[in-house]
Amino acid sequence: MITSIELGDFLAHSDTKLKFENGVTVFVGENGAGKSSIIDAITFALFGHHTRKSNKGLIKRGANQGFAKVGFSINGKQFEAVRKIDSKGGLAAKFSEIIENDRIEIAAGERKQFGESMTNEVEKIIGLDFEKLKIASIVQQGELNAIINAKPKEFKELLNAIIGIDKLNIAAETMKVINKEFREKIREKIGYDDTHIAILSQDLERNQKEIEKAKPEKTQLELRKKELQNEIDDLRNKIETESPKIDKINQLELRKKELQAYAKEAIREIQHEISENERKIHDCKDCFENASLKKDLELKIQKVDQVIEETMKKIQEMTIQTASLKEKQSLASKLQLKDNKCPVCDSNVEKLNPLFQEEHLKQELIALQQEINVKEKERDMYNQKKKEFSEKIQNARDAEATLRAYSITSEEELIKIQEDVKIKKQKIPLNNNGNLLEISRIDPHTEMIFENILKLEIETKGFDDDEFINLKKSVIEKQNYLFQIHQQIGAILEKITKSEEQIEIIQSVISELKRVKEYIIKLDNIQLNIFSRDGPVATSLRSWALNTISVKASEYLTLLNTKIQRIALSEKVRDISITCYSKSEVLDLESLSGGEKVSVALALRLGMASLLGASNLNLMILDEPTTHLDAERKKSLVGVLSQLSEISNSQVPMQFLIITHDTEIFEDSTVEQIYKFESSEKGSMVTAL
Repeated sequence: MITSIELGDFLAHSDTKLKFENGVTVFVGENGAGKSSIIDAITFALFGHHTRKSNKGLIKRGANQGFAKVGFSINGKQFEAVRKIDSKGGLAAKFSEIIENDRIEIAAGERKQFGESMTNEVEKIIGLDFEKLKIASIVQQGELNAIINAKPKEFKELLNAIIGIDKLNIAAETMKVINKEFREKIREKIGYDDTHIAILSQDLERNQKEIEKAKPEKTQLELRKKELQNEIDDLRNKIETESPKIDKINQLELRKKELQAYAKEAIREIQHEISENERKIHDCKDCFENASLKKDLELKIQKVDQVIEETMKKIQEMTIQTASLKEKQSLASKLQLKDNKCPVCDSNVEKLNPLFQEEHLKQELIALQQEINVKEKERDMYNQKKKEFSEKIQNARDAEATLRAYSITSEEELIKIQEDVKIKKQKIPLNNNGNLLEISRIDPHTEMIFENILKLEIETKGFDDDEFINLKKSVIEKQNYLFQIHQQIGAILEKITKSEEQIEIIQSVISELKRVKEYIIKLDNIQLNIFSRDGPVATSLRSWALNTISVKASEYLTLLNTKIQRIALSEKVRDISITCYSKSEVLDLESLSGGEKVSVALALRLGMASLLGASNLNLMILDEPTTHLDAERKKSLVGVLSQLSEISNSQVPMQFLIITHDTEIFEDSTVEQIYKFESSEKGSMVTAL
């Protein structure tokens, strides 16, 4: 029970101290006098909770700090809880046990991170936390009337709230969050949740069908691959058989080219040799004849030289004679007869000596000149002869030089060269059509090469280059086709492997998701059957609660001394009905008097508090229970409240704190402990009546 309350600058109270006993204590006073502050003081001191907006709002206006202290006893032990608040919002708290006027500290402050919490220690001692105490022990304004005046459906909601069944909605929402978070964790872990089982099953079936479809395709492709490989092997065998012929054909072509190249060079050399020999023959053709004339020509030249020399002497002599005659002629021209007289002696002369006759001399000069001309012609003729002989002898010498140059010493050698030229000309092909047979006759080497060519032609006989190329093309085409089949088989194998892997993964995932689904179904069943407000658990809980409340309320009614002997609460589909019984009949709730209705409401509320466990404090606070009651019902309520002392004196004593602004209704009541609250300039003033 609460034994004392002390307030210092707390809300409207500057310095208020209250003492409490078992039974009923009434707080009376006008609105705003500070009566309800007592409730805030109790909840703040014990749990740190209150109805104000902020902790600072608890401090009395004008003060720097405030506090609330509550003393209470449980099972014979005395305890004290005090909390302080300053203007900066700072809090201080202390919870102690009082033993022989000594305060033994149990807890201080709210440093929960260090495992220190005064509230936790208070909850342990009292047996309830703030929320449960608020429901079990504090009846706020209008709640007492609400039990009586509420419609059946509203009464059910009120009952749910009082006994905590409405918290099942919170639990149900929490279950939804849990389910959602669980699914999210499953999705994070494996990428799916239980809602994907159908889709995964379809994927599983699709992968299985793909494997069933792929396996026959793989078998057909492998058969075709085997057939194609055999075809390629056959073609390769043919190619291996024919391939050496390619080398021999290449050798054949090389030999032909070699033969032609060698033949060309050999022909060129032969032609060069023929040309050289023909030049020898040409140059030496008349050399032996010319050379044989050399001695005869040398003799002739000697004779001609002698004749020319003699002729030159005669010409010289005649030239001298000519000069002499010309001198004589010049003299004769001077020795002309004048009158037959000698120009020298002036003697008579019949005629001059012919030697001095100018005409005679002239005739002699002419004759001599003619003779000179004849001799000069003879000289020229012999010079010409000499020249001809000189040329011939030079030819003879040249012929000797030519023969020496060609190292030919006899006409037999020249004839042999001519015969060799004839033979070599026969070896040169007559035409340039590349006839290898003709070419092969050039020399032994060409013959040897030609024999190799004939051998290679025999070895490569029947080889068709186009057919061989087509054979190789066919191999390449089939290899490409085989490669495509390999790729197709690889793709199918990969597809099968991936499908098998997917099947294994999907089966594993589905297996796990089925367990997940079973678990979620269980969670859903828990949500549906346990946390649903209308589920079996809630229904059973309400049924048990209604029965318990009915039994306890009936016990309290007996103590309240009314004609109502028993109350029965029963749940229907969507509401709760209240049935009252006297000793002999069922009483309709509407037929009850105002006092009886208040008694029923109070009994029900006490039954509910008992159901929740009214805490070790065994305290109940009724805040303004007369609100919205007419004068008659207020009077009836006072009558009921006056009987609460009987409850407080029962085997399990209870403490009632009743807060009301209707002071006058308690003037003639049997309630002994009444505090009057009044407003003043200094704050709330409290007086014991």
